[in-house]
Amino acid sequence: MNDLFIRRLDLDWDRVEERSYLRRIPALQGLRSLEFTAPITLFVGENGTGKSTLLEAIAVAYGFNPEGGTRNYNFSTYDSHSDLCRAIHLTKGYRRAEGGYFLRAESFYNVATKEMEYADPRHPSRRYHERSHGESFLELFQWRLGGGGLFLFDEPEAALSPQRQMTLLAEIYRSAQAGSQFVLATHSPILLAIPGAVLLSFDDGAIHPCAYEETGSYQITKLFLGDRERVLRELLAEPAD
Repeated sequence: MNDLFIRRLDLDWDRVEERSYLRRIPALQGLRSLEFTAPITLFVGENGTGKSTLLEAIAVAYGFNPEGGTRNYNFSTYDSHSDLCRAIHLTKGYRRAEGGYFLRAESFYNVATKEMEYADPRHPSRRYHERSHGESFLELFQWRLGGGGLFLFDEPEAALSPQRQMTLLAEIYRSAQAGSQFVLATHSPILLAIPGAVLLSFDDGAIHPCAYEETGSYQITKLFLGDRERVLRELLAEPAD
């Protein structure tokens, strides 16, 4: 039985304006529905392929604040999210999420500021601004990731060293084993290796399952580490006249 918090999404393109840029994103153009079949789903693909756009729309459709935070956060620093959330219908599971978090790496500063404003004696601030960027990310993950929650992360590796990315991999895996669901958009070849995760590629004009070794993040990282000198020679060579 599928006991995930989000089991499926359906897209009604009649609710998207004809002139919207969303209709020009190849991976999203043909999307009508998407099934979630595993506790961890990873969106992978090149910049501009629609990963973050879809993840954000899922988060807003579920009830999260567009800039991030828990479902209790309600603020807007800059209204930048797309209208895609209005066209999405989510099929939810029978379980109710006990907690959750939507992380957008680009707007975490704003969320950390609001977290201090929302604090009270019963819910003291974690004081993310008093930590380095990477330390604040890791503190957030280790504080929030428990069992039975829904977590939507957009590029959570952005502030983390490779070592800390491996720490996050372990935290996500354990949390999923304890009943949480994750949907991540990531370029990290470390996070893409989470055991049991379903990888969905946004490359080649359509959303499709792919193997870890088929991702550009893995292939390019392997190429660079395996033959660094040759790659650098070709990359830095003077262009031909």
